[in-house]
Amino acid sequence: MSAMFAQRTQGATTVHIGKDIEKLSSGLRINRAGDDASGLAVSEKMRSQIRGLNQASANASNGINFIQVAEAYLQETTDIMQRIRELAVQASNGIYSAEDRMQIQVEVSQLVAEVDRIASSAQFNGMNMLTGRFARETGENVVTASMWFHIGANMDQRMRVYIGTMSAAAVGIREIGSEKIMTIETADSANMSIGTIDEGLKKINKQRADLGAYQNRMELTVVGINIAAENLQAAESRIRDADMAKQMVEYTKNQILSNTGIAMLAQANNNSQQVMSLLR
Repeated sequence: MSAMFAQRTQGATTVHIGKDIEKLSSGLRINRAGDDASGLAVSEKMRSQIRGLNQASANASNGINFIQVAEAYLQETTDIMQRIRELAVQASNGIYSAEDRMQIQVEVSQLVAEVDRIASSAQFNGMNMLTGRFARETGENVVTASMWFHIGANMDQRMRVYIGTMSAAAVGIREIGSEKIMTIETADSANMSIGTIDEGLKKINKQRADLGAYQNRMELTVVGINIAAENLQAAESRIRDADMAKQMVEYTKNQILSNTGIAMLAQANNNSQQVMSLLR
């Protein structure tokens, strides 16, 4: 009976040693559902959130890049509009002849064409940014696509960015639906153009302010997401990771029990053999 008890105890100790080695080698307290079913379920939910938050942080960072690219293009457009305004103020002065204004008009025409070129070539990952693709829906504009940034780990945790059309026609320096551009060939027309340009600049500046607000929000979002992911990672680690010091103590204890069990099993077997020899 003592040999059978020693053998059974030795078998259980061997199983414990195997689990101890598994936990020490992996660094995890929970390697499979059998180790802690409820702990595993909670840990996996946390892992889903952590991975989702990490991706959301990357999404928000990409969104910041998108906004910065759009703002850089709008900076170019702003500089051009400021130059056109400067030329309009110059042409509005009565000291210039019609021929002088025609020369000024040549530069204005090139600048208007450049505004259109920027609007048509401003892209991010192959998507046009300033042609109204991401504009708000109005009576004259129907959104054909949406720029959503998924900035959370779960469904519907998104924010939307709007970018209006910034072509020459949209900012008022070209007639809508035609090739006719703003003219400054007379002092009066140049004077009227100043007000038109100011309205265009107001639209561009409003869009740039919106982009700045979007960027500030996303930068704060990245900070918040990273803090949440860090805290969740720490919580998940406390549930799933092994306490290495405690686990080493358990392993050492079980090793001692195993060695002792082997010795006792040998002793029990030896006693049994002695009894059998006496019975012969």
